[in-house]
Amino acid sequence: MPTQTKLTPQMTAAEVNELLKSAYPQLNAEYASYEAIEVFPGGCTVRLNADERHLRPGGTVSGPSLFTLADVGGYVCVLTHAGADALSVTTNLNINFMRKAEAGPILGHCRILKMGKSLMVFDIDIVAGPDQHTVAHATGTYSIPPKRHHPHEVK
Repeated sequence: MPTQTKLTPQMTAAEVNELLKSAYPQLNAEYASYEAIEVFPGGCTVRLNADERHLRPGGTVSGPSLFTLADVGGYVCVLTHAGADALSVTTNLNINFMRKAEAGPILGHCRILKMGKSLMVFDIDIVAGPDQHTVAHATGTYSIPPKRHHPHEVK
């Protein structure tokens, strides 16, 4: 995936993982299931460490688990590129499921398609298995809250 040199990350993967722990503790609760593993100009790579908690009958990783990975990818992109404001929210997310995914590491390769002042549009290719085939693809939009001024800040 080509990098977008005009979009510069403001946080590393480790920093955004720490932010997720504090601002969104219910995401991983007792287990580190969802994590950012790389942040780069214009995108990120996130991982779902899928285990039995993520499986539906038949041993397939559930749709809601993959959907969450897609949403986490967008959230990591907006946090790392628009600023670490945890109040950014999903306004749209569409997903297509291509093939089943089994337990194990599932990667989401996310890229920012458009970064505006109030909206960020992204897509994410979710891959799994030894051949890293696409198991799902999603597109989404995040709302970026307006920059807040601190009471003691000079305008």
